[in-house]
Amino acid sequence: MMPPAFSEAERARITEQLLATATHLFSTQGLRKTSLDELTAPAGIAKTSFYAFFTCKEDLYFEAALRQNEEVRRRVIGEGLHQGADTRDALRRFLRATVRELDTNPLYRRLMSHPEEMEAVAGRLTPERMAAAAGGPMADLVAFLGERLDGDPHVLLGVLRAVLLTPLHAGHLGADLYPAVMERLIDAVTEGLTS
Repeated sequence: MMPPAFSEAERARITEQLLATATHLFSTQGLRKTSLDELTAPAGIAKTSFYAFFTCKEDLYFEAALRQNEEVRRRVIGEGLHQGADTRDALRRFLRATVRELDTNPLYRRLMSHPEEMEAVAGRLTPERMAAAAGGPMADLVAFLGERLDGDPHVLLGVLRAVLLTPLHAGHLGADLYPAVMERLIDAVTEGLTS
């Protein structure tokens, strides 16, 4: 049976509904535990019609992440990293902005805490489709590190990413200590990298 034809307006509405539902479900349940039924029901379409919009569930996950990419980039790179008075201040601003993102953006937090999901997505999509995500915030950061600091930029990125694992374990630190711990950790790491 052929999926029904959709008008341009219907396609736009359904696509936005699929993306909104996917952002919520993938953030809370993850890729594997989210079913096509759960994704398509709020949009009012049959499971078979899903494929008129996305090639697979992983394609929808990728698109949901991609849609947030520019906003995340603006907040952590444009308003964070690029606003620093010097290299140390820039790195502090980047880390603080990224921690805020992890604390307030459930999909971004999910992507950081479950890298195997993006690996599953990459395994299902063509290299050309995956190229749409090239040059995200981490690429900007690697370029910045390569220009401003001595050492392998990928090792330096690894150090910064290690700091960003802390918000994923904030509960172990306790809500009362977490903000102070993050501030001290950010100060210690940025001072160590720039001294």
